[in-house]
Amino acid sequence: MKKDRLQKSLEIFGIQAVMDAVREGREFDKIFMEKGVNTGLAMELRALLKVHNILFKAVPVEKLNRLTHKEHEGVFAFVSPVNFYTLGDVLMKTFEEGKSPIFLMLDRITDVRNFGAITRTAEACGVNAIILPKIGGAQLNSDAMKTSTGALMHIPICREQNLHHSLKYLKKSGLKVVACTEKTDTELYDVPFVDPVVIVMGSEEDGISDDILELADVKTRIPMFGKTESLNVSVASAVILYEAIRQRQLEA
Repeated sequence: MKKDRLQKSLEIFGIQAVMDAVREGREFDKIFMEKGVNTGLAMELRALLKVHNILFKAVPVEKLNRLTHKEHEGVFAFVSPVNFYTLGDVLMKTFEEGKSPIFLMLDRITDVRNFGAITRTAEACGVNAIILPKIGGAQLNSDAMKTSTGALMHIPICREQNLHHSLKYLKKSGLKVVACTEKTDTELYDVPFVDPVVIVMGSEEDGISDDILELADVKTRIPMFGKTESLNVSVASAVILYEAIRQRQLEA
């Protein structure tokens, strides 16, 4: 019962209310807009959604009327219940608690189910925060929540405007950057993870961005012994995170 309550999305309606939520950086599960509405505000909302890479579905007004009996102005949205954290605050809290930080940065990972699975593993491993780009990452919607089995409610999520700048900040704060990439001969089991670290994972299609990769202190790959050339990114994340936890348990 508690999990169902946590996963329930916030309902908002009205053009200005939805626009405010977009500008505040809220994540949307679904947005419905009335078909054929071309008022100035409606067009402004569509343009704003396009800038933020947020999808909406055009529906008949009857559907909107079934969702609410109040004045909806042709738009109704379900907002994700996930709260976001400031990277600096999470880092400071982790150090204050006497922990050796282990952060996970996801670059260009847009598949919602992959993201949910990664979040589930990261929370199980005690990762202190997951770092995402504000634009160009997976949507934190009901699919992500379902795949994570509620883990999204229990691990800090930091959405950053610029991952390159965020990584430079973490490096200056004493964290080692370990990037998982095929562009190296260094295998995973030769890399120490005991000290403060941020692990960077990229998309299966494009890998890690070049500007992010150049900041890596260590580049590592998962050894492959069969004919398969690569792993799903959620599986690869699990392999790396549990190797990090294994090493830390041995040092404890």
